[in-house]
Amino acid sequence: MTDFSSLLQPDRGGPAHLIHLVDKNSFADWAKKQGATRRALLEAARFEGKTAFQFAVLPAAHGHDWEVVSTVANAAELSPWCLAKLAEALPEGSYRLAEGDPGPAMLGWLLGQHRFTVYKSTHDDLRGPRILLTREAADIERTIRLAEATSYVRDLVDTPAADLGPAELEAAARELAKKFGARIDVTAGDALDQGFPMIAAVGQGASRERTPRLIELSWGKESAPRIAVIGKGVCFDSGGLDIKPASGMRLMKKDMGGAAHALALAGLIIGERLPVRLHVLIPAVENCVSATAIRPGDVIGSRKGLKVEIDNTDAEGRLILGDALAKAAEAEPELMIDFATLTGAARIALGPDLPAMFSNDDRLAADLDAAAKQVTDPVWRMPLWDGYDEMLKSDLADLSNAADSPMAGSVTAALFLRHFVPEGMAWAHFDTFAWRPSAKPGRPKGGEAMGLRAAFAMLQQRYGA
Repeated sequence: MTDFSSLLQPDRGGPAHLIHLVDKNSFADWAKKQGATRRALLEAARFEGKTAFQFAVLPAAHGHDWEVVSTVANAAELSPWCLAKLAEALPEGSYRLAEGDPGPAMLGWLLGQHRFTVYKSTHDDLRGPRILLTREAADIERTIRLAEATSYVRDLVDTPAADLGPAELEAAARELAKKFGARIDVTAGDALDQGFPMIAAVGQGASRERTPRLIELSWGKESAPRIAVIGKGVCFDSGGLDIKPASGMRLMKKDMGGAAHALALAGLIIGERLPVRLHVLIPAVENCVSATAIRPGDVIGSRKGLKVEIDNTDAEGRLILGDALAKAAEAEPELMIDFATLTGAARIALGPDLPAMFSNDDRLAADLDAAAKQVTDPVWRMPLWDGYDEMLKSDLADLSNAADSPMAGSVTAALFLRHFVPEGMAWAHFDTFAWRPSAKPGRPKGGEAMGLRAAFAMLQQRYGA
């Protein structure tokens, strides 16, 4: 993992290149104050302060150094990503803002320098670190933790399924538990068959080396408010016997993105020492095509006791989450949050950037929405529409795992999960893509954390000192 701690340092007045931030409203006034040489260079570079993320290198106003001017959307209110392109493009060295402090833009500065290079034999970017100096020393450690959590999600999602199966996901959870002194428990084999029938059924088609399991991590004082975080850990999803087409299977290494979010959120919660009793649950499986895989039309049990008819083996994520939600609810937490790369329908409705957020609690939904806006980590609330629950009816069992209609796919998936959440227990469900199909500054193509910072900000506001 990138050593972010070396990229963000307290400003003690040492030498550094100045960064001037301007926007379309402030550029003209700023340019008037520059010397003739600098204005001529700006004109030659066609720098007019109007294009987003444009920057230019200028001779220093005093001395023999050089400075940078860059456009941002709003120079008075910086976003997390307004310095990310500079962090990607500038040469090695130390930098500080000419005016003000970077605030939330520190995150993009760090993530703009993160690269996932495990499978690269050569590296195109051989530059040394670009260090940002800030007077906001109190925020450095927290920003580094956010960058580490985000890159943790990205790296896990980007790892090919051949190198990240249920056993490797368990190893990642064990490493996290060891780092923070948390307890870890893993249920597999006969105990999984008996206690978590839906998790076992989804993973029963996998090879012996990639058998299903439920990974649980616990941390915090028993007397503290109890919260549960659940993450879908389908390490590869072929669709099962209802096999996906090649185009639909290409990115299915990312189907454990919910688990990556849950583990990253756990690291943030523990790193912040939030006064909670944390329970993390990761049902880890591979959904395979094999002679032992579950079949369309099968009826399976669940931890809650409900019988579920399998209408579609490619609707497997909700099955494993159902058992995990039921287990989490047994400890009577005051709050449950799950993350899952659950439905293509959510992507059709909201596109790749917006995680669909469902909640049975209006206050929780409002708090998540407010936190998302505050930290620029957007989410969009979708309805748990009671009228669509009838789409999950089964002639043979208590309910079907997939709707009998192609409509409202993300809603019916969330409604299926709601069957495993006790009435009155606050719960939020994130149906996230966990993937960025095209690069933006500080956000490369590939695995992505979506809704992670929003959920953490909400928890900080509820439980922080």
